[in-house]
Amino acid sequence: MNGICDFLIAQSSEMLILTAPVIVIVEAKKENLNLGLGQCIAEMIAARIFNQKKSNNITTIYGAITSGTNWRFLKLEGENIIIDLTEYYLNQINLILGILASSIIN
Repeated sequence: MNGICDFLIAQSSEMLILTAPVIVIVEAKKENLNLGLGQCIAEMIAARIFNQKKSNNITTIYGAITSGTNWRFLKLEGENIIIDLTEYYLNQINLILGILASSIIN
């Protein structure tokens, strides 16, 4: 897999050097969030592979697709992808931040 990830959240202490574990992938799309599902899932799998190569076997990788105003969330557990069918909107910012924060804490 290759390509450019729009945003990611990792537990790296360095800003310039990415170290494992990568725990959240965020894919930005301009309009249709569903168009980003496949790309986000591929990035989540790539993050898991990256973590494994660094001997950090995080069991769950989280993903998000956003247009900046609309958000959808995903979770990769083992070989299963869980897609939250709810689309969250910017006026629900507390809920969006809560979901992102819970992804980091778990």
